[in-house]
Amino acid sequence: MLESRKETCETAAGADSVQSLKQSSPLRGFAAPRSKAEHVPEGETRLVDAVGPGCSKVAELPLLHAPRAVRVGNRKLTLVAFVVALGALAAVVVAGVVATGGATATDFAAKNLAPSLAHPFGTDWMGRDMLLRTLSGLSTSVLVGLLAAGVSSVIALVLGAAAALGGKKVDAAVTWLIDLMMGVPHIVLLILISFALGKGFWGVTIGVAVTHWPSLARVVRAEILQCKQSTFVAAARKLGKSPVSIALTHMVPYVLPQFIVGVILLFPHAILHEAAVTFLGFGLPPEQPAIGVILSESMAYLSAGMWWLAVFPGLALIATVLLFDVAGSNLRKLVDPHSSQE
Repeated sequence: MLESRKETCETAAGADSVQSLKQSSPLRGFAAPRSKAEHVPEGETRLVDAVGPGCSKVAELPLLHAPRAVRVGNRKLTLVAFVVALGALAAVVVAGVVATGGATATDFAAKNLAPSLAHPFGTDWMGRDMLLRTLSGLSTSVLVGLLAAGVSSVIALVLGAAAALGGKKVDAAVTWLIDLMMGVPHIVLLILISFALGKGFWGVTIGVAVTHWPSLARVVRAEILQCKQSTFVAAARKLGKSPVSIALTHMVPYVLPQFIVGVILLFPHAILHEAAVTFLGFGLPPEQPAIGVILSESMAYLSAGMWWLAVFPGLALIATVLLFDVAGSNLRKLVDPHSSQE
């Protein structure tokens, strides 16, 4: 009895499906049977009610034109991440400038204190607050990185453009200079330049600026050469455009995204190398709060169990470098034509 009733339901549903297919809908071959009591919007395909009394419902088919779920675009999320990273870096710089006075204040009654609520990073052997010293040191490192990366990027842009646009002899000379700079161990060259200039803030800044341009110069040279050989530049020449017009209209927009990203990615390299040179004693003076100075002085106290003197400043330096990396990678996604719509 049950089997015969089930066959009757399936036969009725099949007959109604054939009839609805004959009546034809905009999606021929995919239209589903509809019950009289249900109104299905045009453009949707559903299989809902089976025909006949006492028949169970047939499983629904997925919608062919379901609305897309509302979500936040990747571009907005990328922009938010870039702004947050820049805001965090700006906050570090401002906090370091404000904390400069407190970073050098001594209190021998509170020396060698472990991290606590009053001193989150602890205190050193002179009672100086390590949080204030770390913020001040990070601020100094960021300022050195900004100056050094700015000067280095200008050098890279000038030499890279000269190599790509100046002919074979200029290209050979610039390429030889780049190979020479990259052939010398980086840290050794930086120490020599800083020591020759008397160390200190300007010695380290000039040393970092003079030694960090070769990689970016190679990128600029390669991008300009690729742009020169492109079809749109050839078409602009055929149309009678002047070299200045071609450079401003085509080459600058083509090279600018890679150049901006390269400049931002120079910052973490400059900060790390400044800290390394200062740690070795060829950078900033000991009386100036700097991450390299803090790490260098803390080495003598690690065996005494004062681990916080090196751990927290080191983690803060890594976090600052990672913020630059986040800002650079998100900016590349925003300005690079190949990934701006991802």
